[in-house]
Amino acid sequence: MGLARTWAVALLGVEGHVVEIEADVGGGLPGVHIVGLPDAALHESKDRVRAAIVNCERDWPNERIVLALSPATLRKAGSGFDLALAVGILAAKELIPQEVLNGTVLLGELALDGRLRPVRGVLPCLLAARAAGMRRVVIPEAALDEAALVGGVEVFGASTLPEVLGFLMGDVKLRRPGTPTDREGPEPPDLADVVGQDDARHALEIAAAGGHHLLFVGPPGTGKTMLAQRFVGLLPRLAPDEALALAAVRSVAGRLPTGGALSTVPPLVAPHHSSSMAALVGGGSGIAKPGAVSLAHRGVLFLDEAPEFSPHLLDALRTPLEEGEIRLARAEGSVCYPARFQLVLAANPCPCAPAHDRDCVCPSLVRRRYLGRLSGPLLDRVDLRARMFPVTALAAPVETGESTAIVRARVQAARAAAAARWAGQGWRTNAEVPGPVLRTRFALPRNVVRPLDAALRAGELTARGADRALRVAWTLADLAGRDRPDQELVDMALFFRDRRAA
Repeated sequence: MGLARTWAVALLGVEGHVVEIEADVGGGLPGVHIVGLPDAALHESKDRVRAAIVNCERDWPNERIVLALSPATLRKAGSGFDLALAVGILAAKELIPQEVLNGTVLLGELALDGRLRPVRGVLPCLLAARAAGMRRVVIPEAALDEAALVGGVEVFGASTLPEVLGFLMGDVKLRRPGTPTDREGPEPPDLADVVGQDDARHALEIAAAGGHHLLFVGPPGTGKTMLAQRFVGLLPRLAPDEALALAAVRSVAGRLPTGGALSTVPPLVAPHHSSSMAALVGGGSGIAKPGAVSLAHRGVLFLDEAPEFSPHLLDALRTPLEEGEIRLARAEGSVCYPARFQLVLAANPCPCAPAHDRDCVCPSLVRRRYLGRLSGPLLDRVDLRARMFPVTALAAPVETGESTAIVRARVQAARAAAAARWAGQGWRTNAEVPGPVLRTRFALPRNVVRPLDAALRAGELTARGADRALRVAWTLADLAGRDRPDQELVDMALFFRDRRAA
């Protein structure tokens, strides 16, 4: 009889948990038994592992094999345990000394001929191994670019099971990750391309400066999509921790770009209106996978033709808009993915959507019902609403609009002012500041907030809407270079929340 231990990592959302695998060989009828809440893919790994070991010309023990995955109460999913299971069985047969396995995490799926295939979520697995104090990790060679993003742990890449065995015995040298770089990517289109639409451009600048959500309403061809596509160019580049968090989500979703570069460009995710609930907020069978709201973390989620989305899809955005994360519960476990994005909605004023409102043939009831698909609770969470009007001339204007570079400089200055104000509080933008803080510690004089009080008494504004208008007012003050908002800026914040703009 023999007993050996190896280590792998189980993923629960973007959180990794180091799993100890005990392999016990001998003492019973031949067979392989995996215990410790394995899913179907992990339960089938015993056939992949046996074929890989035999086809690599290693002896398969014709005895009872028990593979225990600990902690036993944690559900394990996926095929990334194959390599650790195979090495554990061979170590239990005393073909590999236990000393070389201590402190080593083994990740990868085995092909039947012993090749090592990549798996999703290598990046969060490496982060979990580093946090647990493991000293080295062996992964499939194809995932070395992804592994370059994580420091503080030795990472080795192998392409076959014999290579891993040779490395553990000291006979083979495995490849190491290269030096990671920051990937800027192509510059977004320039804001100067947009003709006119001064109010919409101003709303876009305010949204970028304060991290606010935004709704554009206007006929087709007025530049709603153009503005949304240029929004990312106004946002600051991601900090290293933000870029790593986004990369971890992309790794779990299998969307991490190749090349070993950490993208610092805020993402722009624009799902089609026919998307399912799982595609938008996350889901799927087994452990829920991240959706568009998580792939847009620290970036922009753009919903074009927003009224064409199913109402239940739009209403599912309420929680992530408020909390900056999405919690998904399934029979096999609950996961939490980050989802702190800026929402940009674009909508036509009615179904027929002519170039000019005077040509609209929709009855008033149809128009109300069309925009009514954007529910009141959802719109209450949208800080800025901008009405867009048809362009009346195609000739080049005498004065073109400001470029992205000019507007971005103002946005960065406003964000720097907000960051200095909220330093040490854990908030990065005005949109993240809780309403009670703005109403107590940073309370404005009564004459300044009088427009908000009047709107509340008239039923034109909810308490949440008042808090959001206060946040917009603080952003307007930052853009104007003022220490705090005055009544004029509060009035302007209310102007951009006017329901008639929608």
